[in-house]
Amino acid sequence: MSRFHMVDEGTIARGECTDIYFARCEEVLEKEGIDPVVTMEVTTAGMPYEWGIFCGLHDVLALLSGLSVDVEAMPEGSVFRPREPVLRITGRYREFGVFETALLGFLCHASGIATAAAHIKHAAGERKIYSFGSRRQHPAIAPMIERSAWIGGVDGVSNTTAPPGMPVVGTMPHAFVMCHENPEEAWTAFDRYAASEVPRLMLCDTFGDEKEECLRAAELGFTKGVRLDTPRSRRGNMRSILEEVRWELDSHGHEDVEIFLSGGITREDILAFRDIVEAFGVGGSIANAPVIDFSLDIIEVEGRSVAKRGKWSGVKQVYLFPDGRRKLLPISAPAPEGAAPLLVPAIRDGTIMASAETAEARARVLAYLAGIAGSV
Repeated sequence: MSRFHMVDEGTIARGECTDIYFARCEEVLEKEGIDPVVTMEVTTAGMPYEWGIFCGLHDVLALLSGLSVDVEAMPEGSVFRPREPVLRITGRYREFGVFETALLGFLCHASGIATAAAHIKHAAGERKIYSFGSRRQHPAIAPMIERSAWIGGVDGVSNTTAPPGMPVVGTMPHAFVMCHENPEEAWTAFDRYAASEVPRLMLCDTFGDEKEECLRAAELGFTKGVRLDTPRSRRGNMRSILEEVRWELDSHGHEDVEIFLSGGITREDILAFRDIVEAFGVGGSIANAPVIDFSLDIIEVEGRSVAKRGKWSGVKQVYLFPDGRRKLLPISAPAPEGAAPLLVPAIRDGTIMASAETAEARARVLAYLAGIAGSV
């Protein structure tokens, strides 16, 4: 264990980060000489939304690579619905059973973040959404948070450990402003010394009234936008504040100065303010999103369909029709005409067959969101 109470990659890869009952049962099964060939499916019976975004496959493939198993999965970034299997594993149980805890952890957490990000981006429409929530979680998983949010469709992320290929955004905290004598001094210093590619977005609610600080920032001449960070503060009705700010900026000739809103932003806030606000910084609503309550269940033993109570036995396939309809069928049933199977080979006898590239996963989500644009 590290000094920061983090589990290292080797511990996870060896199956040593697991619920104790998996380790104990593996030991008993070994002594019994029992090790059946099983097929297990990852499904959820319910979630906070009508649809979710499947995320975390990249880590699952890395975890299971090299084991004597076959894996089929939806491509990362795919839309899924309750009861649909998103991933299935076939192999001898003792080969992979001990990895259930880590495998579900990868999928449940990442899919929860990606799903929340996608629903928030859907609500925002053409407005920009930035992931500002990595500080709400353990720093060790900041890259996973930002990757999942990016796959979910956000337009940028804030953490410096974000994986390559995604814009890292952010300008100044309140602490920066408070290190100066007044906001103008802080804003001017930022414009003078910050890298030229960093937007001149000024934080305008540290000491004074929001509309007054915003107007003072705009009148400096270099301000591209103003950021308010007070939706959850004691300062009053946020809609009224935003309307006052927009009025003062416009009436003083600063129609081109954009308004950026952050601070406890929810999907409901975005729906309420997107007609005034150009971009939103979203923290906990993405990073603290409810996990997807996936489970991994045996649905076949030695070729025989079985299931525990509350689960559906037998190997299944999810089919997608060109018009967006979906159908869940036993794998033995004929494929519906014109429909594409969503679960595709991901690992064959330990060898990774599928791509889990971040850009491809994000493209799937953005294509889906484009298809449902305007349906909020």
